[in-house]
Amino acid sequence: MPQHQKIAYLFPGQGAQYPGIGKDLHQSLEVVRDTYAEAGDVLGYDIAGLSFNADASQINLTRHTQPVLLTHSIACLRAWARQTGGDSGDAQPAAMAAGHSLGEYCALVSAGALDFGQALRLVKRRGELMGEYGRGEMEALMLDFETAADLAGRHHCGVAACNLPGQTVVGGTPEDLDALLRDMAARFPRKRSARLKTEGAFHTHHMIEAAMRFRETLAEAEFRAPRFAVLSNFTGDFHDSDVEAIKSRLFLQLFNPVLWHKNLTRAVAGADLLMEFGGGLGKGETPDSKRPALEGMVNKTRQMREGTDPPPAYLPVINTRTLADAMGR
Repeated sequence: MPQHQKIAYLFPGQGAQYPGIGKDLHQSLEVVRDTYAEAGDVLGYDIAGLSFNADASQINLTRHTQPVLLTHSIACLRAWARQTGGDSGDAQPAAMAAGHSLGEYCALVSAGALDFGQALRLVKRRGELMGEYGRGEMEALMLDFETAADLAGRHHCGVAACNLPGQTVVGGTPEDLDALLRDMAARFPRKRSARLKTEGAFHTHHMIEAAMRFRETLAEAEFRAPRFAVLSNFTGDFHDSDVEAIKSRLFLQLFNPVLWHKNLTRAVAGADLLMEFGGGLGKGETPDSKRPALEGMVNKTRQMREGTDPPPAYLPVINTRTLADAMGR
């Protein structure tokens, strides 16, 4: 890998978890086993056993999902770093990092703004509060942000995320979402949508109670200035180096839209190589059968890049197969 490359690290959020996540890497690499052991010590329970052996009903509980995904993402990052960093075990420094919702905490770990243990304690509490105090459900609409926001505002719903110019997630009570969908069918009969499997309407007003309680946890956490640029879901732009501002934006992130397409656009414009760490999607039952969670959104954003320069390359590291592929390239 050329040493002059500008790399952007990318990390997925909830929805990228699955039973058995990380088991293949854990069996193969000592650095991954050490990462899971460290996480178990911090969390006070067997995160490896939960990740590898629990069924979907347990993995999909928000209080479990967030530590499971953060551990897997950092294990994937450390596996790649150990394989490519020589004796030091340090990966080539990134130009920037970004993560979707929970993934923003992984991005901050990768940049040294949070240590792994502190991030685990934060997302453990974040997941507990979101599961306990969150209300409502989420629906992915094949609509642009402005149209989705107008529709949501008519039905006591809120925009939760803008993933692509034509893909916006909204949240509300089941009854309000059903009313929104009837309205959408009348106004935009050819537009599709899908109900998401979540424990609440994340990143909307239904998360304010959870956010207010989480603010106390954030206030006590130890942050440092990032070693390289990290993108904020709340602003769509880069965090600055002030740790209190970072905490504020993580608080606000819980009940405001995730501006993920803006994050990806920044990453695509400023990097030569995009690397995704952690998670996976697909109906297969083994880690080897999974595909990267962010790949579709990344590739569409790459295709929309302005200018004549070629878009940045893309490499995922989510299991032993993709780690070997990344090493080979």
